[in-house]
Amino acid sequence: MRAALAQAAKAMYTATPNPRVGCVIVRHGEVLAEGHTQPTGFAHAEAYALHHAQQQGIDVRGSTVYVSLEPCSHHGRTPPCADALINAGVARVVVAIEDPNPLVAGQGLAKLRAAGIQVELGTLAETARDMNIGFLHRMQHAEPWVRMKIAASMDGGTALQNGQSQWITSPQARDDGHHWRARSCAILTGIGTVLQDDPQLNVRAVPTQRQPRRIVVDSDLTISPQARMLQDAPGWIFTAVDHAEPAAKLRSQGHEVIQLPDDRGKVDLHALMRELGRREINELHVEAGFKLNGSSLRAGVVDELLLYMAPCLLGPAQGLARLPVLEQLDDRLSFRFHEIERVGPDLRLRLIRTSS
Repeated sequence: MRAALAQAAKAMYTATPNPRVGCVIVRHGEVLAEGHTQPTGFAHAEAYALHHAQQQGIDVRGSTVYVSLEPCSHHGRTPPCADALINAGVARVVVAIEDPNPLVAGQGLAKLRAAGIQVELGTLAETARDMNIGFLHRMQHAEPWVRMKIAASMDGGTALQNGQSQWITSPQARDDGHHWRARSCAILTGIGTVLQDDPQLNVRAVPTQRQPRRIVVDSDLTISPQARMLQDAPGWIFTAVDHAEPAAKLRSQGHEVIQLPDDRGKVDLHALMRELGRREINELHVEAGFKLNGSSLRAGVVDELLLYMAPCLLGPAQGLARLPVLEQLDDRLSFRFHEIERVGPDLRLRLIRTSS
């Protein structure tokens, strides 16, 4: 299964909106074939591995298949992988986790068992879940997994009071951040960050065949068509106003302008997440300023914090997020530590939101 997960990792930047899946076919301890999810519309991991075996003239009958996600049982963009395994005559299938997709949801495992194939479930399940945390979340909640990236000092400063923030963390941390950009389906920022920093908001520090979709939350629709994040590919601009002229200009350049107002004249963040789920966004990577960070955290739409902490102190500075003053500790936003890694001189903390 570790080998299957290593295969799945090869699809980290390319599988979206499909899950990242790896497959290894083994007989008597010998690897016969292996494969991973191909870009959308092409072979799933199991089909790719079976095709590889066929090309090599290898008969896989009686073999054991290790796959990191339940084989699909429905006709989507490609035929069902469960049928392909049955037709290939494999004897045993070891699966890391069940697929919560309502079109699958145990039906692939049931189909394999009905065909007389031995099925085992749960091997390295936690690792498999983490690899596909966005896909699983979207299947279960119809919204993307929202990962908010923040670079900060030890005392929680993200920028000096004059706005200077480049650079608090090390080059190693910034390069590592591009890996998390690359694995996401879309990168979101706020108009404040666009106006202040004019970021490109793309992946540059790691090789990738696919650039994530770029999104801006711009309640008053003030973004310039010349903004760097809008230059290389169509962007999605979420706004709260119906300003026909700037919207028409942006649309004429290929960008989408989507109006989703709340009752305060701001973009409705819950409606935004539902819309992104509808558009098959699995992982949403947020790189914004303390205002949008605060709004997103208060709205409860953030699932994970990706916090790079530099070994320095900034003193009076802009904080991680603009949050209200609390009267009691029971009202605090709670997270649990999921992963702690050293990246150059900095620490990378992954924190998952808890219900309490």
